[in-house]
Amino acid sequence: MSAVIAITNQKGGVGKTTTACSLLAGLRQQGARVLGVDLDPQGSLGFCLGLDIEHCSTIYDVMRGTCSIQEVVMPSECGDIVPSNILLSAAELEFNRPGREFLLRNHLSEVQDQYDYIIIDTPPALNVLTVNAYVASDGLVIPMAPEILSLLGVAQIRETIDTVRRHYNSRLKVLGILLNKFNQRLTLNREVLDMAAQIAAQLDTKVFRTRIRASVAVAEAPAHGESVLTYAPDSKPAGDFRALLREIQREYGLGIEG
Repeated sequence: MSAVIAITNQKGGVGKTTTACSLLAGLRQQGARVLGVDLDPQGSLGFCLGLDIEHCSTIYDVMRGTCSIQEVVMPSECGDIVPSNILLSAAELEFNRPGREFLLRNHLSEVQDQYDYIIIDTPPALNVLTVNAYVASDGLVIPMAPEILSLLGVAQIRETIDTVRRHYNSRLKVLGILLNKFNQRLTLNREVLDMAAQIAAQLDTKVFRTRIRASVAVAEAPAHGESVLTYAPDSKPAGDFRALLREIQREYGLGIEG
């Protein structure tokens, strides 16, 4: 049975897709069988890995029941990917029948034995797609940028997590809050770090010791259809993401070997 980790924050621009790509790449480099699932209607995960997301079947077709999940899996350098595109934006209105919170979990159960790890990239919203990701997951990684509005987004996730735990998935664990684009020399970054620690305590988790430093390589990698770990393996962010993966392995032991 695979470990399922969702990358989540209701605010956009905090590095969710970069984090998902990097964890997939790092696990793949360790020899793990990995599956990335894009639940964001923007389709960023597949796009950033060089996939043609406009001319293929997607997770939307799977959740509608018109395709099996096996039929939509696409290979990439970072492992197998279940892509998404703008059609998924209809999910909130279309997926309104009882049990809709379990759609993703039910479909993932068909392939979980084929993978060691499943990484889910979530939309910048707290909606039915995000709830599906939480219901299907063992753990959450919450990336945030070192800014006040990003911090607010993290604080608002708590209610959704509590609801999912009470009604759908009692095993759900917040693995940690991840600071992206971090610069220790900036006062605001240090202040946000202190406030993030307070929010982490409310979520019964911690702020990861690893901070992902800013670099132009992170912005350049998607243009080449790659993760920063494959595009610029010697860059500071690539080293940071490898350290994050080791921290997850060491601290939380979600069946991850390292």
